[in-house]
Amino acid sequence: MKSVDQPIVYQEPIIYQNQALCLKVWRFIQEKSFQHHQMSWHFHPEIELILIEEGEQIAMTPDATYILKPQDIVLFGSSELHRTNMQGNTPLKYIVLHLDLKPYFNPATMMYYGHFSELSEPLSRMNRILARREARLEVGALITKIHEEVMMQQRGYELAVSAWVQQLLLTLYRHDHEMEAALPKLDTKLMEPVLAYIDAHLSETLDMRHVASVAGMSYSYFSKVFKKNLGTTFIDYVNRKRIAMAERLLVTKESTIEEIASDVGISNMAHFYELFKRFNGCTPKQYAEKMLSLDNKRDRAALSKDTASTIPL
Repeated sequence: MKSVDQPIVYQEPIIYQNQALCLKVWRFIQEKSFQHHQMSWHFHPEIELILIEEGEQIAMTPDATYILKPQDIVLFGSSELHRTNMQGNTPLKYIVLHLDLKPYFNPATMMYYGHFSELSEPLSRMNRILARREARLEVGALITKIHEEVMMQQRGYELAVSAWVQQLLLTLYRHDHEMEAALPKLDTKLMEPVLAYIDAHLSETLDMRHVASVAGMSYSYFSKVFKKNLGTTFIDYVNRKRIAMAERLLVTKESTIEEIASDVGISNMAHFYELFKRFNGCTPKQYAEKMLSLDNKRDRAALSKDTASTIPL
């Protein structure tokens, strides 16, 4: 679906400074704003946290725009489309942390993995938490400590970084009062292989009876366990994953809508259009046009000083 008129979207490769720590953190200084055509949408499997130290930054997802000032933080979820740029004329100084969360959960803490697994919505929902001064200052201090340890690499820095990442997760968890009650308790040991199987076979036919047998459960028991753990049915979960994949392909791949539907495992085009509209409120073509509109209109308005004050953090 991608064409010359659509925004540039790419998967950013994240090169870890330490493969065992599964993260990349660095301080960035930007002295000039990117030109409009240089502001590319991008994504990566790692979550991303940005801490502003000096200057102002505009940060965007397809659904939200944030104007960030010193000590502000924004969080982007795994594979969530986003882009950023300097705001105003003051040089921008900030720390960026890319992080694969999964290695930081062990058997003793796996019970909390579901809170960060983005089963129902991107982890950027936690920007509600980071809008609060107390949480923002705590998380900002931890990002700074992680950066210092990785840059200095003193003896035992891996232990320090691991400890600070764990503390960062704990801080986010304890401040996330709204989701604590809403999220189901995920039996990670039971469900992780199931979710991994779904991800690996998303472009194929996914029959619940077959997946249940792969998981070693009866059809009825699997249905109940899945709903209890994820708060949604197997079919709804698979459909949402497929449409999320289609959203990304629409702006990253030179394919027709029919080819994209096939790529995400949906052969019936009427069903694909129905699902896409259910989750996005628009057709695939309208979604692509929305992304183009964001590229050509909304961000230009947001980059204007006259409109910056109207965009809430």
